[in-house]
Amino acid sequence: MKRFYTLMATAAFLCAGAFAQDNPFSTGTKTLYGMVKGNLIKAAEKMPEENYSFKPTPEVRSFGEIVGHVADAQYLFCGAAKGEQKTSNAEKTKKSKADLVAALKDGVAYCDSVYNSMTDATGAEKAKFFGRDWARLTLLDFNVAHSNEHYGNFVTYLRLKGLVPPSSENAGR
Repeated sequence: MKRFYTLMATAAFLCAGAFAQDNPFSTGTKTLYGMVKGNLIKAAEKMPEENYSFKPTPEVRSFGEIVGHVADAQYLFCGAAKGEQKTSNAEKTKKSKADLVAALKDGVAYCDSVYNSMTDATGAEKAKFFGRDWARLTLLDFNVAHSNEHYGNFVTYLRLKGLVPPSSENAGR
C-alpha cells in the first residue's frame, strides 16, 4: 500500500506542473510518456542478453520480441499522430539485445519529437488510424497505454528471472 501512495504522489508531483501550463492536455500526456519510456528503456537494458529469448510459456512472445514489438509500436502510434506512415519491423528482424535496445531507443527518439511538438490545439486535430478518425492527442495517449501494458510484461519477465524492475528499484523492498 505504501508503494501505491508513493507512486500516486510521484505522479501528482510530475503532473502538477503539466496542468499549470498553456497546453495542459498535451503536456500531461508528454509527462506520462516520459515516465513509461524511461522504464521501458531501463528494463530492456537490465535484462541480460541470454534472457532475450526467454518465454514463460511457448505461446507468448519472448522478452526480445516484446522489446521489438514496443519499438515498432512507437512508430505506428507516433507516426499516425504526426500524420506519417512510419513503420519498423524490429520484432521480426532484430534478435540481439544490442539491436533491440537500439531499435527501442530509436523509436522513443522518434516519438519524443512528436510529443515535444504537440500542443493542445494540434492534439485536437484529427488523424486516420485503423480506418477511424482520432484526435492526434488520443493516439499519443493510446501509445502511453500500450507502452504501459507491455512494461507490465517486462516487469513479469524480469521478476521471473530474479531481477527487480526499474519502477521498483529503491522502493524499500
